[in-house]
Amino acid sequence: MYQGQALCLNKLDAGLVELTLDLQSSSVNKLNQHTLTELAEAVVILRDASDVKGLLIRSAKPAFVVGADITEFVENFNLSEEQLATWVGRTNQLFCELENLPYPTVAAINGLALGGGFELALSADFRVIADNAKIGFPEVNLGLCPGWGGTVRLSRLIGATDALEWAVRGRPQAAAKALAAGAVDQVVAADELQAAALAFLQQAVSGDVCYTSNSARKIDERTETLDLAQLKQHFSRDLRPGSPAAEMIIDAISQHVSLPFEAALKVETGCFVALAKSDATQSLVRLFLNTTQLKKQANTWVKQARPVAQSAVLGAGIMGGGVAYQSASTGTPIIMKDINDEALTLGINTATQLLDKQLEKGRLDDAGKTKVLDAITPTLDYTRFNGADLVVEAVVENPKVKAAVLADVELYVPEHTVLASNTSTISIDLLAESVQRPEQFCGMHFFNPVHQMPLVEVIRGSKTNDATIATTVAYATSMGKTPIVVNDCPGFLVNRILFPYYNGFNRLLKQGVDFRRIDKVMEQFGWPMGPAYLADVIGIDTMVHADAVMQQGFPERMCHDGSVIMELLLADDCLGQKNGKGFYQYGVDDSGRRYKEASGPVMELIAAEVTDKVEVTDQEIIDRLMIPLCTEAVRCLEDGIVETPAEVDMGLILGLGFPRFRGGPLRYIDTLGLDHFAAIVKQHQDQGPLYQLTDGFIRRQEAEEKYFA
Repeated sequence: MYQGQALCLNKLDAGLVELTLDLQSSSVNKLNQHTLTELAEAVVILRDASDVKGLLIRSAKPAFVVGADITEFVENFNLSEEQLATWVGRTNQLFCELENLPYPTVAAINGLALGGGFELALSADFRVIADNAKIGFPEVNLGLCPGWGGTVRLSRLIGATDALEWAVRGRPQAAAKALAAGAVDQVVAADELQAAALAFLQQAVSGDVCYTSNSARKIDERTETLDLAQLKQHFSRDLRPGSPAAEMIIDAISQHVSLPFEAALKVETGCFVALAKSDATQSLVRLFLNTTQLKKQANTWVKQARPVAQSAVLGAGIMGGGVAYQSASTGTPIIMKDINDEALTLGINTATQLLDKQLEKGRLDDAGKTKVLDAITPTLDYTRFNGADLVVEAVVENPKVKAAVLADVELYVPEHTVLASNTSTISIDLLAESVQRPEQFCGMHFFNPVHQMPLVEVIRGSKTNDATIATTVAYATSMGKTPIVVNDCPGFLVNRILFPYYNGFNRLLKQGVDFRRIDKVMEQFGWPMGPAYLADVIGIDTMVHADAVMQQGFPERMCHDGSVIMELLLADDCLGQKNGKGFYQYGVDDSGRRYKEASGPVMELIAAEVTDKVEVTDQEIIDRLMIPLCTEAVRCLEDGIVETPAEVDMGLILGLGFPRFRGGPLRYIDTLGLDHFAAIVKQHQDQGPLYQLTDGFIRRQEAEEKYFA
């Protein structure tokens, strides 16, 4: 009947037709413009055919449809609001035409049906789903809402309250839960999906199940009373400042659930268009594209890599134990060495505690826990290191200790073994002087806590070869991490950009700005923690040590004028959360609840250092912290520390928690506009060298170029 590059129509027996989705030259089905064009052509054929009695929609790939093509979305976001609404309306009309075919339709859902893919499935009269498949609307994670009738049809099928849970949370839903909610009509074993869906279609054709009444459930408005204020309170954790998608989805569904179908579609389209034109959505979509770019870069390295069948970690502290857990739990056995049994016990206990949490959440069973622990081999010597393909050194952050350990372990490993140092600040070239094969040595900087933080900086020294980088990137990827290849410099990428931010923080403190206010302002800006709280979490001692490295590495702009508040805290035995004393005091009250409150002694200590108290607005606080961070991000790109703006932005998002809806420091500059950012910097240029534009930035500004085209 029809053969295209994305789908085909084939006649089956007894007047049934099968529409098979199979996008050529792609591992997945996605609703790009080509697919939608072919679908429109197929629907015309189906509408005009006089001998068709029923339609089965299925996928020839492991997943039904993973969603719309985001790369095409980016181009369409540049359209005017009216043009964008017209573009959305065309697909809405197509899905309505499919929905209104004069015979029953069944979608057989395998793998994933997400976003536009789920909306396509909703346009069918019935949905039969494999028991291992998932459906849902992840659009909120891109700052969007479904735009092709998804929230309208789903809210009528399962009720507005449940539909809000799906659309606002953005999590894929398992088959059993989808059936219980009423979003699908049957769950079957994956290997029986096609036959079961066809049997269901035959029942609909014969009249054993009524397709018209089932389809009407998606069309007819509901008389559902919703309390908007109560809903927003319920979803309060999802309502993020600066990212309006969740709140606008709540408003849209609450408004359209009781409207006629066509009017409801217009409400959803209006919501989609408004979000698509917002800065937050532009940044989140760019973040998605950046993530895709990083995966492609990592895969290029992985193809060149020597497999890591056995790894090892030196040091069984918090970081070493975390590395051991992460490696073992993702399938690579690991040797964990330290110099005493107490340290090894601590490392095993770290892994055990993490596994026990997985057990409590039902994500692991006892056999799985035992398998992971059996993959960690604690040892006090190098006996088993003759089989290690890669060794991560994770001892104390001291160059002399690290150099000695690296020189020692190199004597016991095979010639092909890669050595990697988990250092956050120490020069890889400096450490490379201690090894005999510097070409097989690099940095592998994990972020704490290892099991939660997705980023790994793979640091290339001047003598590191590509094979070493490839193997290290592949190992990080196998651990479920996102590796970014970084050239050696003090602080590498993330810490080099972070400490100018803290330089600005120190200046504000010494001018009498309350750290509690600074934290509140920056958290409202979108950071998960303000700078004072983050310093306590990292550890004041760690911060002071790293700051000293940065000052030594970049004295012309990273040295401080006068006293450094965190150095004074450290001298007063304030380590942050490590000992319960930092900018805040931490403890447990009489009821057993943890508390955090501003430290009175620290406030007095800071007050004694204030010599020139100034009044600043909240926006000035933001600017004085973000300018040095952003200008250092620009310098990292210009200095070739990483190759692309995407790596800069993803490093800060994954390593520091930079506000996702702002896209990263370079995307933040693009959003403000280079001219506007330059004007802000000029207002604060008297703050010192960190508050100056680079020559490269000025050239880009004059050429009217952005960091992201």
